[in-house]
Amino acid sequence: MDLENFTDVMKSLSDRNRVRVLLSLKSGELCVCQILEFLDIAPSTLSKHISILKIASLIQSRKSGRWIYYRLSDKSCKSVTDLVKIAIFALKNDLEIKLDIAKLKSITKCNRKDLCRKQRGVDYCGE
Repeated sequence: MDLENFTDVMKSLSDRNRVRVLLSLKSGELCVCQILEFLDIAPSTLSKHISILKIASLIQSRKSGRWIYYRLSDKSCKSVTDLVKIAIFALKNDLEIKLDIAKLKSITKCNRKDLCRKQRGVDYCGE
């Protein structure tokens, strides 16, 4: 890791919603509609957060049809992976994080197409 990557990682961990995204991805990948529902923020705001996390090599994406999925990066260097693990460990007893886990379980049970319809106000969204 060089100084530039280190500052990118620190910048990405300095925002509450970006940390929440990282913690939400610890159990596996999520599609954009699930992350939007989870954070309850505007798509443009999520896009900015995702961009910062990708620059820091903390997350990666894959596209399947119209769906974009995010997961924790398996390309991160060990020190970055360790920082994410530290964040997960440090926040495991935080009330907000516990509520987030419950909310995320509920969201992941929802149909993605329904979530997308709700967020976009359209009749059809998805594959």
